[in-house]
Amino acid sequence: GVPQDETEAVRLYRLGADQGHAGAQCSLGFCYGNGAGVLQDKAEAVRLYRLSADQGNATAQRNLGLCYAKGDGVPQDKT
Repeated sequence: GVPQDETEAVRLYRLGADQGHAGAQCSLGFCYGNGAGVLQDKAEAVRLYRLSADQGNATAQRNLGLCYAKGDGVPQDKT
């Protein structure tokens, strides 16, 4: 194996995300949502989840739904 390196993981996810890879966008969104290897930025997590979800990534669709349910990175609407 290799040593755990969240910064390197973010770098690699970003390479894929910038090329439109839905899985990389979702993984990078997770990093931003949880502050793993980057400063936490829930709005950026939502942006990345949306890019991935729009390509049909089911995990990103779920994560985006959770963001809306919790009001993380989006305005909360309890109506």
